[in-house]
Amino acid sequence: MKIQGRIIKIGETQQVSDTFKKRDFVVEYTENPQYPEYISFQLIQERCMLIDSFKEEDTVEVSFNLKGRKWIAPDGETKFFNSLQAWRVEKNNDYHNNINHQAEKSMTTEEDDLPF
Repeated sequence: MKIQGRIIKIGETQQVSDTFKKRDFVVEYTENPQYPEYISFQLIQERCMLIDSFKEEDTVEVSFNLKGRKWIAPDGETKFFNSLQAWRVEKNNDYHNNINHQAEKSMTTEEDDLPF
């Protein structure tokens, strides 16, 4: 899966255990410019460095896998977790042009719906 968006937060790499590390980042995704979505991604292991060359406000295309896990808590309750594991992050300079075009198109459509 892929989405395009603007990085709004980059977290630090966290060493969860001796053999596991992860790093989170958040992308503003604006399929509908009036209602942006904030999508949290996770990088794991050697992929934690994929975001090193980026900064907040950069526009990117993120390739990711949807992951789901089942966990049984110490009290016996079964819980389920989902995560979006990014495996590629690429610069996308065309993103703002696409968003501006969508916003202009939306405004044009609204004006055409006027009753007079």
